[in-house]
Amino acid sequence: MRNFDELSERDILAVAISNEEEDSRIYADFADGLVDDYPTSAKVFKEMAAEENEHRRRLIDLFVSKFGDHIPLVRRQDIRGYIPQKPVWQIRPLGIDKVRAYARDMERSAARFYRQALTRASDASIRKLLGDLAEVEDQHDQMAAHLQEELLTDSARRGEAEDERRRFILQVIQPGLVGLMDGSVSTLAPVFAAAFATHNSWNAFLVGLAASVGAGISMGFAEALADDGKLSGRGAPLVRGLVCGLMTFGGGIGHTLPYLIPNFYTATVIAIIVVIIELSVIAWIQWRYMEVPPLSAAAKVMIGGALVLAAGILIGSS
Repeated sequence: MRNFDELSERDILAVAISNEEEDSRIYADFADGLVDDYPTSAKVFKEMAAEENEHRRRLIDLFVSKFGDHIPLVRRQDIRGYIPQKPVWQIRPLGIDKVRAYARDMERSAARFYRQALTRASDASIRKLLGDLAEVEDQHDQMAAHLQEELLTDSARRGEAEDERRRFILQVIQPGLVGLMDGSVSTLAPVFAAAFATHNSWNAFLVGLAASVGAGISMGFAEALADDGKLSGRGAPLVRGLVCGLMTFGGGIGHTLPYLIPNFYTATVIAIIVVIIELSVIAWIQWRYMEVPPLSAAAKVMIGGALVLAAGILIGSS
């Protein structure tokens, strides 16, 4: 590994060529990773990849005229002080905000390299090109902003935002809501049946804990195995299963925890209050994300929950 101060003009140009080629490929990977979900933003990064390729061509032309056809392989990771960055372009699906932030860091890093390279160059033509590229990289934020202004129109932004919201609903809200409904409603009967059958808080807690864990595992596997998400657009099965399983467990354990209180009647009153809160949250999520009318959502959830709760109490009291 070499120090930056040890690099010759030949080495500096070789590193610059390698940098521009790598940056161009990263932008192209960004474009490829975003094209399905953010087609307009993908076009922005495709334009930026073309710009980096043009920089590489200018650097190669200058290198060949000064040092010949052979370009040595000198990469930025071979220079002491370079901080490796996580290859986010290899991650799918790509997050648009993370990609834009990464691109800004790339531009600043490139501009900083060219300014430092200027201090090591004495040849006039090399200094001129390095200075020009430093200025271009400094202006890349403006170029990106211009491209986004030109390509990311208000309608395009609204379309991408709507697509992102739809994916969030399909991949997180839907499996989470299914799990929350199952955990909150289906565990009511066994918990309250055990509570009213034994009038023992600890027994009710154990039944509720077992029901919540069992339901969480069952629902998690069911959601993960339902489909691979490729055709439905519902995302990674593992993530959906995890979300569904955790929300199922959360829905069941919520009204189970009050039975840690030794006094049976106090625990039961608090548990019923928690049930009302859980059902209200379910109704709110249906209204907020599923466009279900609030009164309709509340009525259906409350009636269903009340029936299951009553069934549990009746069975436990018989």
